[in-house]
Amino acid sequence: MRDSLKDRVRQKLLRQLAEDGPDPEQDDARHISVADDLEALEMVPTDDPLVEELAQRYLVF
Repeated sequence: MRDSLKDRVRQKLLRQLAEDGPDPEQDDARHISVADDLEALEMVPTDDPLVEELAQRYLVF
């Protein structure tokens, strides 16, 4: 069974957060942006246009 686009986007965002890791010395704007996008993704249904927008933004195919 193939993962949905939403699942693939979620996996990509979680991977980016894990690889980047937060910098305790400063607020990392990129980390905050990815975390905000992940939160928004979780709040929408699978067929929401935001899923497609995030897929394009994070190059998820």
